[in-house]
Amino acid sequence: MSNSGGEALDVLEYEQGNLQTGTNWWGAFVIGLAGTILVTGAAPAFLTVFGASYIPFITFFTLTGVVLCLLLAELSAMMPGRTGGSPSYAYPAYKDRWPRLAPHVNGVTAWMYWVGWMPVAPLNMILASFYITHLFGLDTTSGITPISTFIPWWTLAITAVGLLILSVPAYLGIRFGTSMATILAVLSMIPLTFLSIGFIFNPDAANWSEIAGFPQLDGSSFFSDINGYPAWVMYVAYAFPLLWTVIAYEAAACYIGECKHPGRDAKIAMTLEGGYGVFVYTMLPISFVVVLGVQAISDPALVDPKTMFVTFASNIFPGVAGAVMEWLMAIMLIIALVLSALNSLMGCSRSLYQMSLDGQFPRFYQHLNKNHVPDRAMMTNVGASLLIAFMGGAIEIYSFSNVGYLGSFVPVLIGYYLLRKDRPNVHRPFRLPEYFKYIALALAALYFFVWLVGGVIYSYIGGQAIYYFLGIAATFMYLPLYWYRQWEDRRAGSPAMAASTSRN
Repeated sequence: MSNSGGEALDVLEYEQGNLQTGTNWWGAFVIGLAGTILVTGAAPAFLTVFGASYIPFITFFTLTGVVLCLLLAELSAMMPGRTGGSPSYAYPAYKDRWPRLAPHVNGVTAWMYWVGWMPVAPLNMILASFYITHLFGLDTTSGITPISTFIPWWTLAITAVGLLILSVPAYLGIRFGTSMATILAVLSMIPLTFLSIGFIFNPDAANWSEIAGFPQLDGSSFFSDINGYPAWVMYVAYAFPLLWTVIAYEAAACYIGECKHPGRDAKIAMTLEGGYGVFVYTMLPISFVVVLGVQAISDPALVDPKTMFVTFASNIFPGVAGAVMEWLMAIMLIIALVLSALNSLMGCSRSLYQMSLDGQFPRFYQHLNKNHVPDRAMMTNVGASLLIAFMGGAIEIYSFSNVGYLGSFVPVLIGYYLLRKDRPNVHRPFRLPEYFKYIALALAALYFFVWLVGGVIYSYIGGQAIYYFLGIAATFMYLPLYWYRQWEDRRAGSPAMAASTSRN
């Protein structure tokens, strides 16, 4: 076969995901909004540390997320049969150069991605529980401290019930899940957009001098010491948990393999996801700073998202309208967080499924139910999410899961470069300019630096060392699971890649 220039087209061979193609770019976009919604837990925590200096900080890293989305759009369009998102594109990039190493690159990348995305479901149900307990005046003084963070009993109960309820649409498949996600997404975009541009509803509430020069909380310059540490140390350290949130809108890539026209849908879904992500992640902190002001933001109480959002809404609509707005904001944010939790249960189960098809994970996870859902992988997500809920808080879960999540993108970005260099003639329905292969390498280097150096520094500066090392331990759990799969293959007397998918 030849292309229009007369060159022979290369055909990329890989293990197909074989999931039902029941959605389009809109389905991938709305379910992928789960990543954008993560800003609801991150913005308050970072603003109360950095003040207005957080704005250029988050803008830079958010733009790297846009580049990541464009790179994944190209990869997902050229490998429409792969499922499970970004990690699934690593194996085809490495298998020709390093056939013995490639399976481990694939397995470790997919497993780290799962360690990163699976905790999103309990995290967002925990955040939703804060609003629910606030709205209904439930007791939050009684609970337990399993590791180092206190967890109210009501938080645990709401999280567990929510996860079990969400497992139903996740079990029923992409069509039902997308229908539900569309409703949730529309309702989710209302509070996210309002928080990002709320100042236009009450211009007198905004003080734009608050962001002049992007000062820190104490009014010092962007590069002044922060809490006794050099500014660069703090920025590198906090880039670690920050990247967990600002690149998470890449989750739309998890569903490109289930789109009817992946070549077209990939570029639309990923571009739209990145564009809306940049809008929310950059405008929301600006909105908070100009409306609330540095003095209010420096109040440690505002590190709680519920407190910051309610205070923000009250400043925009004071009086009776403000009280009503508090309820509306709380309800819509609960809906947004539920959407994010649904995405987590659905999306990273595809990673376990694809990893099993490729031969690095137990055959148990190749099973599909009658709705073409990797049900065993998805139910594993539910069980693991219930355990993660005992970590209790957003920053704790960020520190644990980003050990896997951020690290998983490094081999994928290097893989993009390898595919461009080694397989230039593979059909690419969406093709970026050639120089993007070098941008991919630069992005891989940046993410690796933040993952290694920033992760270690943050684990100690932020007092999260125990959760960071729990993330390291979870990453190494790949090995016994891989060894078990090798035992299965030896017992079956068949190559790892020859496993077939079973169904009900």
